[in-house]
Amino acid sequence: MIRELHETDIDRVTEIWLDTNLKTHNFIDKEYWKGNFEMVKEMLPKAEVYVYEQESTGEIQGFIGMHDNYIEGIFVWSEVQSKGIGKILLDFVKDFKKTLTLSVYQKNKRAVMFYQRENFKIQSENIDENTREREYIMTWKYV
Repeated sequence: MIRELHETDIDRVTEIWLDTNLKTHNFIDKEYWKGNFEMVKEMLPKAEVYVYEQESTGEIQGFIGMHDNYIEGIFVWSEVQSKGIGKILLDFVKDFKKTLTLSVYQKNKRAVMFYQRENFKIQSENIDENTREREYIMTWKYV
């Protein structure tokens, strides 16, 4: 089930955020992610966030963060990745957004391939100011 973020979800969602970033972006110093943890925790209640909750257990297993039509990120708990949760979250926002944009690190090849499978197109490349890593800017449009 997908629903909006509740205040009581913040600890679990930030746990997923940190776990996913440390494991997926191992090419970035882990202190970068740990150093941003409290800021993310403060920003989440003010953001447009949808969580994927496993219906039988009530456990949050992933979430998507949005800012207008920009996907801030899709995060799925490492133990349940590759089970379709990221696609479910993405399809959820595709139902009410006509265009979507995101940035993805080029070294995160699984994510790049996932977005390409979901009909996102690479529009440009740049360097993330904070991490100095190369990234793609990708867009999706409803047709």
